[in-house]
Amino acid sequence: MSSAHSSAGLDPAAARDLLDSARQARQHAYAPYSRFSVGAALLAADGRIFTGCNVENASYGLTNCAERVAIGKAVSEGAREFVAIAVTGPEDAVAAAPCGACRQVLSEFGPDLPVIMPSEAETGYVVETIGGLLPGAFGPARLAESQKARGV
Repeated sequence: MSSAHSSAGLDPAAARDLLDSARQARQHAYAPYSRFSVGAALLAADGRIFTGCNVENASYGLTNCAERVAIGKAVSEGAREFVAIAVTGPEDAVAAAPCGACRQVLSEFGPDLPVIMPSEAETGYVVETIGGLLPGAFGPARLAESQKARGV
């Protein structure tokens, strides 16, 4: 993970506050199987923060990740543009990057979306973009190309 990526103008205090919101959301995680609690805090362009925590299920494939819970809450409330997302796992100073499925879902809203993760770095966090975490993601532009080529 690289802290060299810009956090889209998000100042360090705001990045740490968003990470703190993710840590607070993590407290509500339902993780009786993995015992790997995750929290996420998604900052919308209009300033609202949508949080999420992982919600596990005995049928593991039905588990909802914290990031997708936050995205679902945001979209269901009308938000479509996002400034950044903070994600934290069980340890406060260890980066917990989104899983592949969450990376794909987040990429739907832009490959430049900064992902803020805890770190032992001097700043207390590192930032990576979704595009950096998931290069070559399948997205809306690829669908449009395919449809155009097929005359759809």
